[in-house]
Amino acid sequence: MNFKEFLKNSTKIKEIKLGGLDAQFRLAPKIRLEYNEKKIQANKPKIAAVLALFYPNDNNTVSLLLTKRASYNGTHSGQISFPGGKTEVSDYNLEETALRETFEETGVFKENTIILREFTDVYIPPSNFLVTPFIGVCHTKPSFKKNNEVEEILEISYDDILDDNNIHFTQINNSYMEKTSVPCFQINGLIIWGATAMILSEIKEALKNIKP
Repeated sequence: MNFKEFLKNSTKIKEIKLGGLDAQFRLAPKIRLEYNEKKIQANKPKIAAVLALFYPNDNNTVSLLLTKRASYNGTHSGQISFPGGKTEVSDYNLEETALRETFEETGVFKENTIILREFTDVYIPPSNFLVTPFIGVCHTKPSFKKNNEVEEILEISYDDILDDNNIHFTQINNSYMEKTSVPCFQINGLIIWGATAMILSEIKEALKNIKP
């Protein structure tokens, strides 16, 4: 989609009814379906926020920013994710957390980012995080600068997000799932699953509802 057309329609995102858990659960691993709100709250999850940032790419069509996490001795090593992280005492709200973390990880200045709205919280059982996603826009392509938490800055297109042919299943074998089939997006060789896919699923539904 042309970025100018996207901007024209993006304000509708503020008004539409979100898909919520129904949209997220279309791309949720089975492990997530075992947790209801009561069980999540009983776990006293850590609080975090992420940013789904849209911007014009070099062809002036719409792209979404993702990152590949650096390898480390932890739960989400090497996974595809939105920029973001744990809230800090200095953050006056979760929107500030998302903007601060995005700057630290990718170099995108918060002054250049317009937040459109907050999306539905996502619970991540393996790391016990409750994550609040925000969707935002930059009017120009940012000059990215990754930190040591990020192995690679990734860019996926608006059209690829909306393409149902990019929904698949993949087998995950890690520290908390053994040979487990999970739903995912497969885009340009990237496998996007887990919380990132759940957030992207709700965003996908919202984008479909604002199409002209």
